[in-house]
Parts: sequence; C-alpha cells; structure tokens
Amino acid sequence: MTDSIRKLVAQMRQSPTGIRFSEAVKVAEHYFGPARQKGSSHTVFKMAWASDPRVNLQNDHGKAKAYQVRQLLDAIDKLNREGREG
Repeated sequence: MTDSIRKLVAQMRQSPTGIRFSEAVKVAEHYFGPARQKGSSHTVFKMAWASDPRVNLQNDHGKAKAYQVRQLLDAIDKLNREGREG
C-alpha cells in the first residue's frame, strides 16, 4: 500500500464526513480496481464477495457521503481479514 493511500484511509477513519469524492474513489480503486459503473450518480465497485459490505460512492458536491465512506472502510477491513489486502 502506498503512503498516500495509507494516509487517506487513516483520514477516512478519523473523519468520514470530510472526505473528498475523488479521494474516496482513489482508495476504492486501489483496493477494488476500476469502477464497474460510472457516469450515473453512483460509482460502483465490484466486490470479491456477494454480500455486504458493497462499495457504492456518490459525489455530493465534491464530497463523498459519510455512510458510503464507512462502507468502504468496512469493505477494506473485510479484505484485510481475508488476507486479500490491496
């Protein structure tokens, strides 16, 4: 994991409400690859599992929605528990 991704994840854990949408997408792409859907109001990432947590981000005036940042963190934690760290 690069230092910039590590810092962004730490920042997300500290305050999920102040995260820029572009930063959340950068972290999600690091862990889950390119979005499988873009262009609508949602940017959706493919998970390695069928159930929650899922990563689905929305651009809310340049910010990521806090509950979606928490879902992203939950998905990262699940990857780490399964030994599939990005």
